[in-house]
Amino acid sequence: EVIEITKALAEHEFLVFKNQNISSEDQIRFAKIFGKLSVHPFSPNSEKIPELIIFENDENNPPFGTDIWHSDETFRDSPPMATCLRAIDVPKVGGDTLFSSMSAAYDGLSERMKSYISGLEAIHDFKPFKKLFGNDEAGMKDLHRFELMWPPVAHPVVRSHPVTGRKVVFVNPQFTVQIKGMNEFESRSLLADLFDLAKIPEYQYRLHWENNTMVLWDNRSVQHYAVHDYWPQRRHLERVTIEGDKPFGSDAIASEESLLGGKSPRPAGVKPGHGNHAPKREFLREIERSK
Repeated sequence: EVIEITKALAEHEFLVFKNQNISSEDQIRFAKIFGKLSVHPFSPNSEKIPELIIFENDENNPPFGTDIWHSDETFRDSPPMATCLRAIDVPKVGGDTLFSSMSAAYDGLSERMKSYISGLEAIHDFKPFKKLFGNDEAGMKDLHRFELMWPPVAHPVVRSHPVTGRKVVFVNPQFTVQIKGMNEFESRSLLADLFDLAKIPEYQYRLHWENNTMVLWDNRSVQHYAVHDYWPQRRHLERVTIEGDKPFGSDAIASEESLLGGKSPRPAGVKPGHGNHAPKREFLREIERSK
């Protein structure tokens, strides 16, 4: 089943597993199959399981910072390879999550635009989390310490997927702040156009959560947006992220590393740079599992 899931993730980018009545520890064990798990430096982590991020919102704890298109943690030098998110308690109405394929977004660009953005680099920063630090002296010291730990990083605007070789638009409005080598006006204008690509419905899938639904998506090629229309209803999800590699540009040769951290060969039938991708309508693959 591991090989089947690995191949499906490479091909479809986003998988849904229904009826997963499992524990947090089970989710951790599942995610570790695909690689080492990362610990988020800012989000609310479990005290018992540092790799586990807890999203638990209700009338006393409004959601924060996820109602924007983004790929997870691109402020890292090596952003996560994939994200695994599990629904524990979801509202009857609202609280959906939207997913958008940025490889499909790249495919939809004109050849002139593809050529224009190829080779560009963009700066990524943990800017939205700076709101979490207080304005007092202690808060400013903590912020400075985190800025030293997590300085802005440059990633290619167009990255090559290390497994399939597909090209991906790799900028997002949550963490991308500047195009290298452009003035502020030029950078802001280009980024605005690239950010809008995730909003195109033909590249999207909208997930209506049910309790015990778990999803696994390729963070290298998929952006997501959590809809905050459910508040003040209760919504409880748990997330783990799988470590990834430093992105390389669209002109680089695709790496032979697989979704299993380079320890296994490329999934059968998936070759770099030869259009081995599902049509846009197959962006989603649902796999039902019952425990």
